[in-house]
Amino acid sequence: MIPDRIIEQGTLTTDGGRAAVEVRLPWYRALPASCISEVALAVDGVRAPADSLTWTMNGETHAIAELATRADDWWFPLDSAVVSGELPVEAGGEHRVDVELKLYIPYIIIGDGEVLRIEEHDTKTMAAASTKEAVA
Repeated sequence: MIPDRIIEQGTLTTDGGRAAVEVRLPWYRALPASCISEVALAVDGVRAPADSLTWTMNGETHAIAELATRADDWWFPLDSAVVSGELPVEAGGEHRVDVELKLYIPYIIIGDGEVLRIEEHDTKTMAAASTKEAVA
């Protein structure tokens, strides 16, 4: 619905072995974390291993697979979440960042009790900031 605003420009960070980027909800209403069914992160065409991905929202970090149990943890349209994964990315320079989100919309029934599932993708080009420098 709002795919060109998923990735927040200028939020790519790296520690050399792990990359992270801030993302926004591509929907106009809040959704519980349990509605996040799939997430993918790639930088410069290299995809982070699915089992390395984490999701940070409302001050808590979870593996993507754990989100299915987080029905009381809400993602609001004005709040950013952070997607992070094991990716060797060098700080500086321009990098192409791709994020894919697949979300269930629980209040839109499309037939036989099945709910709407949206699949959104965004790509942005930005420099990567080093998290090592930010901590120093």
